[in-house]
Amino acid sequence: MIPFELVDAVLAETGRTERRVRRLPSRVALYLVLAMALFEKAPISGVFSVLSAGLRAPAVSEKALRDARRRIGPEPVKALFDVLAGPIAQPHTPGTRYRRWRTVAFDGCSSTKIPDTPDNRAVYGRAPVRHGHAGYPMLMLMTLAETGTRALAAAVFGPSGTGEIAYAEKLLAHLDASMLLLADRGFDAAGFLAKAAGTGAHLLVRATANRRPPVLAHLPDGSYLTLIGTLRMRVIEAEVTVTATDGSTHTGTYRLITTLLEHRSDPAPTLLALYHERWETETAFLAIRHTLLDGRVLRSRDPAGLAQEMWGILTVYQALRTLMCEAAETIPGTDPDRMSFTLALHTARTHTILADLGNPTDRPGP
Repeated sequence: MIPFELVDAVLAETGRTERRVRRLPSRVALYLVLAMALFEKAPISGVFSVLSAGLRAPAVSEKALRDARRRIGPEPVKALFDVLAGPIAQPHTPGTRYRRWRTVAFDGCSSTKIPDTPDNRAVYGRAPVRHGHAGYPMLMLMTLAETGTRALAAAVFGPSGTGEIAYAEKLLAHLDASMLLLADRGFDAAGFLAKAAGTGAHLLVRATANRRPPVLAHLPDGSYLTLIGTLRMRVIEAEVTVTATDGSTHTGTYRLITTLLEHRSDPAPTLLALYHERWETETAFLAIRHTLLDGRVLRSRDPAGLAQEMWGILTVYQALRTLMCEAAETIPGTDPDRMSFTLALHTARTHTILADLGNPTDRPGP
C-alpha cells in the first residue's frame, strides 16, 4: 500500500529528502512514523527495533530517532495521507451506496488525549470539565468517512475548543454530486446546509429537537416539504422507542431533513433506515482510538510532533481499511462490514515483524 517510490515522492514534493547520506535517511524516518501507529504501546526505540531487527543494524539512540522525526516534520506524512485518502469502494461493493449515491458522513471526535506540556497547552488549551479542567488537553478530529467501508475521504484536526462545523467546512471541498451526506444534529445550521448542498451532494441530516420548520406541503408518506434558510428540503419525523435489558423503554422523536424531495423514489421509511449508516463513523473512531491507540495518550510533546503522529495514525488506518475492502471484494457479494479491523491490524503487525529482510523490496532502507 505504501511503496518506497510513493514515500520518496512525497518527501521530494515537500522538500524533506535528506541532503547528505545519514544512518537514518528521510525514508526510514517516515516509515518509523507509520510503524509508531502500528505499535502504539512500544517506545520509539522498540518500534525501530522491529523495523531493523533483520538488518543487524547498530543501535540508534532515542534522541537520534526523535531528531529524524523532527527533520522530516508533519508535511510529508500529511501528503502521504492525502494520496491514500478517499472513497475506496467499487460501484458493486455491497452496503456502500444508496441508489446511485455513495453514502458518506461527517462526524467529530474530541476525546483523543495529548501530553500535557506547555507547548501543547499553548495550541490545544485545556479541556474543560464541570469542576476545572481535565488532566490532559484534548484533540478534535473531524472526518468525512465513506460509511460502507469506514474509509476516510478526508480528515482535519486541531484544538477541541473549535466547533465541529468550523472543522467540517474545511472538508466540504471533498463532497461532490456522487455522494449522499449523512450527518448528526450538530450539522443542521442553515448556513452549513446551504454550503454542503452547494457542492452538489444530497443531504440526509438529523435536525435538533427545537427546530420548527414551516410546512409548505404534506406528502403521502407522512413527510412534508419546507424551507431551511433558502434551501428547499423535506422533513421526515419518526418516534423511536428503545427497550433496555431491564425491560424499561425510552421514547424520543427523530426529525430528519433531506434534499431528496421525491417521496415516491425515496420513501420516508427507506431514508429512516438508511440514516442508521451514519453510525459507521462512530465505528471508525472506535477503531482509531481503541484498537490502534488502545485508548492511550498520544506520544508527542509538541504540536509539530502531534501533527506528524496524527497524520501517521490516519495514514495507517486508511491503508488498513483499503486492504480490508480489497480483501472483501475478492469474494463477490461480501460486505466490507464483515471484515475485522482488529484482525487486519494484527496481520499488519505480524507481517512487519516477520518481513523478509533478505529481500531488498522488504527493507525500508536507502
